[in-house]
Amino acid sequence: MKKQFNRMRQLANQTVGRAEKTEVLSDDLLQVEKRLELVKQVSHSTHKKLTACLQGQQGVDVERKSKKLPLTTLAQCMMDGAAVLGDESLLGKMLKLCGETQERLAQELILFELTIERDVIEPLYDLAEVEIPNIQKQRKHLAKLVLDMDSARTRYYQSTKSSGLSSNLQSTGAKVDHVREEMEEAANRMEICRDQLSADMYSFVAKEIDYASYFQTLIEAQAEYHRKSLELLQSVLPQIKAHQETWVEKPCYGKPLEEHLALSGRDIAFPIEACVTMLLECGMQEEGLFRIAPSASKLKKLKASLDCGVLDVQEYSADPHAIAGALKSYLRELPEPLMTFKLYNDWIQASNIQDQDKRLQSLLNACEKLPPANNNNFKYLIKFLSKLTEYQDVNKMTPGNIAIVLGPNLLWTHNEGNITEMMTTVSLQIVGIIEPIIQHADWFFPGEIEFNLTGNYGSPVHTNHNANYSSMPSPDMDQIDRKQNDQSRRPLSVATDNMMLEFYKKDGYDSHTVCLPLYIYNNVWPKCGAVVQMKEDNSCYHGSSMFLCTKGFWVWCIQGCKVAFYALVPSLEICAP
Repeated sequence: MKKQFNRMRQLANQTVGRAEKTEVLSDDLLQVEKRLELVKQVSHSTHKKLTACLQGQQGVDVERKSKKLPLTTLAQCMMDGAAVLGDESLLGKMLKLCGETQERLAQELILFELTIERDVIEPLYDLAEVEIPNIQKQRKHLAKLVLDMDSARTRYYQSTKSSGLSSNLQSTGAKVDHVREEMEEAANRMEICRDQLSADMYSFVAKEIDYASYFQTLIEAQAEYHRKSLELLQSVLPQIKAHQETWVEKPCYGKPLEEHLALSGRDIAFPIEACVTMLLECGMQEEGLFRIAPSASKLKKLKASLDCGVLDVQEYSADPHAIAGALKSYLRELPEPLMTFKLYNDWIQASNIQDQDKRLQSLLNACEKLPPANNNNFKYLIKFLSKLTEYQDVNKMTPGNIAIVLGPNLLWTHNEGNITEMMTTVSLQIVGIIEPIIQHADWFFPGEIEFNLTGNYGSPVHTNHNANYSSMPSPDMDQIDRKQNDQSRRPLSVATDNMMLEFYKKDGYDSHTVCLPLYIYNNVWPKCGAVVQMKEDNSCYHGSSMFLCTKGFWVWCIQGCKVAFYALVPSLEICAP
């Protein structure tokens, strides 16, 4: 109690300046003392945040840690889901594979966290909560010993001073000796504590490189964990991709054409072939096909069926407009139009050519520039649309009408303008591109085509109904011969166009009154020698081709490359020969 009192009195005297405070540590050690507190704060904060990053429960065995890990819970959930769905479904296969992967990732995470706990978190805890506090505790103890020494020294000086004034020298001398012994003992204890504290402080400074290695260990452990996790994921990804690629049901709407064809192993896009083959069976004589909008709900259902590769033909055969709508939607939802962005300017420039021969040739050149996948599908579609026009008397879908409703779904620009500009483009340019290609489909794409490529439908073969076409030029022809051959294999209506213009001008009609070739009498061209009877005077003509004019029919007979005779009659009907 007396010692405590002397300490308090000495401290009070030092505080008010009546006694000097002895500093027993060097300046270097005083700087170390300040760093001790800073290192303690940083180590404590880092330990706390790093512990919070652990996903498993700290300080438990591996089995208990694994059960509480979120990844383990996720893995178990996926495995349970895979068991419910089964290996027959793609989701079931994916869940099983991903569940196994998450379980292995969880094991890697457990090993990583155990390493972090052992080599980083626990050493940081010892540094912040054990080593530095022990040094600070010694520092406080040294401060008390210094007070004891200072107090003993003060009492010794006071005793020495009072002994010179006292008459009882023997009693006073004994007291002075006792106080001096206390002072020497206090100084000795202080020196021992100071030396021990100094040694611990210097040791702390020397071990700073060891403390810094904790964070190096942290980064190395993280790098190893992520490296193993990455290797695991990279080994699983090929299996996942293999399941995806071998799965039959692949979406096709909104996917690039080449990607869909590559994944499905097809030459013609599934929606195009499916819709075309169904329309060939049930929609060729449907009035307003591609023009009349279908039921929104039925269209959505059909698109979803096509997307997953499941199609009930009987269900949709009663609604050709839904089938046509699904085909239009597929074409419009392609990321790039079937006729491609790259060739957009080529198509537009071709449509602006006034000379019909040159315009058709320019369109043919653009067709030949299409990529193989686009060319195959464009040819397939045009051949079908050409066949559709054979029924235009019933379905009212002339090449022009088809071009109006389908053209914007086959060709558009990257950045479409306002509505007025779009409508102008559709009417004056895109229609001028699509219409002649449909009209002369067998010239642009000679030969027959099998629509039902998969064999699921009984669709007919598209035959060449225009006997005035010649074969494709031979590959070994020279350039001049090829050009002459190109001219010879054009449609008759094109080859004789200039000749007929003279006929029109002669009788007071201009070329703008001419419409498309007329298909009559069960959609069959009149053969040479067929009787063409005029209703007004019953006079007969023999012809091989006709043009429809706003004021009647042009009829002529071809002999060689010349027109033998021609006539403009107001009304015609074909009589069976």
